[in-house]
Amino acid sequence: MSIGVALVALWLLTAAVMAGGWAWQRRHGNAGIVDVLWAAGLGGGAVLLGAVGSGARAPRALLAALGGAWSARLAAHLWARVEREGEDGRYRHLRSLWGGDQRRWLALFQLQALLVPLFALPFAAVAVNPKSTPRWLAAGSLLWALGVAGEALADAQLARFRADPAHRGRTCRAGLWRYSRHPNYFFEWLHWFAYVALAVGSPLWALAWLGPLAMWIFLRFLSGVPWTEAQALRSRGEEYRDYQRRTPVLFPWFPRRPHSTRS
Repeated sequence: MSIGVALVALWLLTAAVMAGGWAWQRRHGNAGIVDVLWAAGLGGGAVLLGAVGSGARAPRALLAALGGAWSARLAAHLWARVEREGEDGRYRHLRSLWGGDQRRWLALFQLQALLVPLFALPFAAVAVNPKSTPRWLAAGSLLWALGVAGEALADAQLARFRADPAHRGRTCRAGLWRYSRHPNYFFEWLHWFAYVALAVGSPLWALAWLGPLAMWIFLRFLSGVPWTEAQALRSRGEEYRDYQRRTPVLFPWFPRRPHSTRS
């Protein structure tokens, strides 16, 4: 199977899965399942492309193992949130705007299906890499471990904070969240550089850079920070504005002191 055929097959399979997710959302009134399926579909793409690629065995094996493990952790974390917390505030807001128009929800789910092969293009670059360079394989593994461990830590810290009823309506400023308003997004973005390293030597190496580039654009300007912060301002108001004034958006750094903040 060629890489192009594999990407088309990945899209068709994901579209079918997303159609099932849309039906589940319709029954349960919880659109958060779309995030779970997106993460799972992308990990499935890493495994598929690693299996059918024509490149060297070591980078393909690492692609399947690392991409699959990243996906499994993220999908499990997102599913736990869907079960434990109900529908995310971002989707509740969309539901208040769209009402019962299920055509819009179906379009949202199918848009996510289209994005899976787009974000799988860096995996394609690794899958056809004919070179197996130990130092780049090691660098990719290290970047992957740092990114996934950081994201898992940020997710765990936030989950622990939100589990305490005393913190309802308040903003998490513990651990990594003291230094970045979105440390989970930062480490998610960092993790995508792992596939750039694994693809060094590939004829499609330029495609590997679409991972960190596309993830930066989506997280910083489209579906990540803007959506999340708009919902935080709706639910926490001035308390979150204060957090915005003191804490860097994405790249971790020391928080500003109260006397240096400006409205």
